[in-house]
Amino acid sequence: MLVVIGLGGHALLSRGEEFDLAAQRDRAAIAARAIAEIAREHDVIVTHGNGPQVGALAVQSEPARGGGATSLDVLDAESVGMIGYLLEQELGNELDGRDVAALITQVVVDEADPAFADPTKPIGPKYTEDQAKALVFERGWSIAPEGDGWRRVVPSPRPRAIVDLRTIEILLEFGVVVICTGGGGIPVCIGADGGLHGVEAVIDKDRSAALLAEDLSADALVLLTDVDAVMADWGMPTERPIRVADPAEFEAIAFAPGSMGPKVAAACEFARTTGRPAMIGSIEDAAAVLRGDAGTTICMTGESAPSPDPPQPPRSTPRIMHLSG
Repeated sequence: MLVVIGLGGHALLSRGEEFDLAAQRDRAAIAARAIAEIAREHDVIVTHGNGPQVGALAVQSEPARGGGATSLDVLDAESVGMIGYLLEQELGNELDGRDVAALITQVVVDEADPAFADPTKPIGPKYTEDQAKALVFERGWSIAPEGDGWRRVVPSPRPRAIVDLRTIEILLEFGVVVICTGGGGIPVCIGADGGLHGVEAVIDKDRSAALLAEDLSADALVLLTDVDAVMADWGMPTERPIRVADPAEFEAIAFAPGSMGPKVAAACEFARTTGRPAMIGSIEDAAAVLRGDAGTTICMTGESAPSPDPPQPPRSTPRIMHLSG
């Protein structure tokens, strides 16, 4: 069985945890142990997020607005290289004798995608409101609220095609555990001459994982994070896990756009498009999530989940800080 495993940003760095190489290595080791349990029985492709990491690199690379900062596509590649290296090393340690390869993957996006005019993807650390206002002024960033703080938001265009798909397929044919489309892939556009060029964006990792799983005809898509399952009535006294659901059942539930929302949308799209299951759950329960013994399974023919309550309004209406308003 071919399984595409997507590691969320919080699966690689705990919520509220400052970016730190030692902490990152520890989380990579935890992820590798969970993935190895599945890889011993199945062919595995691993994707991962990079929001905290690319955000930290962006802070380091841009001392002041207009100061020749490194572009986001290059920062994506830097963060993906670092995370890929750590995962490749830790997976190699867990899977003695099994070949593991990390591939920096280019993913085509549409230059006319409306996401470029509406940045929504949070990256980097949280800031106070005063810090956020200063960053808007000094660096020209767009900043949006998240919980009790503010984070930088950047364009997140929809992935259209995976440039390196054939390379991934060749590695799979030789039994390699492949780490690819990290951070959603490096965003590139096709120019008038047919060549590729990078763009300022961070692609949603869950959408890229779903596209990759569909293109490879994977048997299952498993999206791992730091929560046990998709929750109905999240944050309320009646909060409860949804264990099995049809994609249509999630349409009546409003999920947080910066966290669970993209995972649910990607999982539903994969299940609806392919007829194969997608799972969401905790990285510590990875193998059980794949078996359906933990987490949430989204499939076209599964049992009905508990009937959701009427949709709840978002906890707060995002106000994005940017120079034009």
